[in-house]
This record gives sequence, C-alpha cells and structure tokens, in this order.
Amino acid sequence: MKEASCGIANNIGIDNKNPLSLKSLNHISLQCRSVEDSVKFYHKVLGFIPIRRPGSFDFEGAWLFNYGIGIHLIQSEGLVNCSTRAGRHIINPKDNHFSFLCESIAMVEKKLEEMKIEYVKGRVEEGGIIVEQLFFHDPDGSMIEICNCDSLPVVPLITRNSN
Repeated sequence: MKEASCGIANNIGIDNKNPLSLKSLNHISLQCRSVEDSVKFYHKVLGFIPIRRPGSFDFEGAWLFNYGIGIHLIQSEGLVNCSTRAGRHIINPKDNHFSFLCESIAMVEKKLEEMKIEYVKGRVEEGGIIVEQLFFHDPDGSMIEICNCDSLPVVPLITRNSN
C-alpha cells in the first residue's frame, strides 16, 4: 500500500472512480452577519483577495479567492448559527471547520496573538509524526484550522483491488 502526503490523492493507489467527473473543490459558502466585517477578516487574517462577484445576484455578498479556492460570503437574513457561551464563540476543534496548511505554526500563532484572535492549540501524533493545529473562529463563529498536517501520510483504507 502506498503512502502519500496530503494533496497527492491521485497517486495513493486507490481506485480513482469519479462518478460525477469532479475536478476540484471550487469554493465554500458562508453566511455572515456583516459581509464587510467578514471580508476584512478573511483578507487581513487569511490573505484572501476580494474578487468581482456577478452583479445578477439579488442579495448582498462578496467573493474572495486565494490558495486555489474561493470563499463566497452571503449576508444572513437572520442570526447566524454558532455555538456561544455568554456571547462568546466556543472553540471546539470537533466542530465543523475548514483547514489551511501553513509554513510555520509558530509564525501563525504569533500573528494570531498580535491580532488578538483567540485560538485553541491541538496536537496529533501518529507513528512519530507530530501535527500542530490552531483553531479559531471568523467573526460569525465559523471554525478555521491552521495546521502543518502535510507531514501526516495519507494511507488509503481501500486499494484498487478492493470491492
């Protein structure tokens, strides 16, 4: 069985059936209480660049792009659901989240502290490989993970010959 780092899924020895002829993940869409605040967050904290959005939409929103993926922000018509305790978002690494690879966890942690963004640290160890994780929320409570998980091998549980 072959092992591969994250992101090299085509070469890990699994049957590459693609019933929907998918090419890649295009974007994620997030409802937000304030499109303006969310654009600032995703631009200043994560480096996403605002891009042109089709003018035919009849609702407020914004599109951002970087790292080969888009984030589509949609102005919520009501309250955005999020886990809170006394008005603050609970940082639970087991909540739904999306993750970004980084070059240096220490640098990301330093930047989050400088920006006064509350975060929780995680650590995964497998076969002597250590993955460091930082979890935090955007202004609406959507969970974001920053990690160095590209060092963790992708080991398929099925092979080309499996049923």
